[in-house]
Amino acid sequence: MINKTYCLALIILVLQHLSMAQNNTYSKEAFVKGTDTLLYRLLLPENFDPAKKYPVLFFLHGSGERGNNNEAQLTHGGKLFQSERMRKDFPAIVIFPQCPAKDFWANVQFRNTGERFGFQTGGEPGKVMSLLMELVEDYRDQKYADKDRFYAGGLSMGGMGTLELLRRKPKVFAAAVSICGGDHVDNVKKYRKVPVWFFHGEKDTTVPAEKSKVVVAELQRLKAKDVKLTLYPEAGHNSWDAAFAEAELLPWVFGHER
Repeated sequence: MINKTYCLALIILVLQHLSMAQNNTYSKEAFVKGTDTLLYRLLLPENFDPAKKYPVLFFLHGSGERGNNNEAQLTHGGKLFQSERMRKDFPAIVIFPQCPAKDFWANVQFRNTGERFGFQTGGEPGKVMSLLMELVEDYRDQKYADKDRFYAGGLSMGGMGTLELLRRKPKVFAAAVSICGGDHVDNVKKYRKVPVWFFHGEKDTTVPAEKSKVVVAELQRLKAKDVKLTLYPEAGHNSWDAAFAEAELLPWVFGHER
């Protein structure tokens, strides 16, 4: 006959283990709005206390990580925000949403000739951007979220999406990071008050470095609050590894408040 006290102790031990595991890994989540769903991964700070307030960071992946497995979006950047340094020095709520395979974070028209990226101005956000904006607001409503310390970042398609998110919600984010992204210069004025750190590889043939340079130049012309540009002379499209290795990246991001 099985000892009931032993079983209870075992159950408690298993639940504690699961709780600790979830606190150190990205849990799988889904944001549902009507008939639409946005999958995302969520990383809570260690020893998360809902009675406290925490910064919230949204990170947008590139086009190669699109899909519906709720896993691929962690390919680039997942380890950075799960690092010991991040967990110890910058406890924050980290959210990695996943863009569906046939969607795109930003409103961009692709052309086969001439200028490949047709960044759009104005207009309504696409379905996945609309869902992302709703998700942002959902977390802003949480009592444990510090509304003065919301951050956004992304690479490639996600870098473009980050800039679109900023222009659509310029009063929400305290700082942002755009890695090998881009935008239409006419949109820049809408987020000139948001500190942004741009990264790009000079040898990027997928999204040319000029896409970041023109945005930064316009921000500087508008006397933006805080804009930085880091170029890697020998890097191609993958400038994110170098960006993630920047010692000042995390302190710079989390050092900003609205």
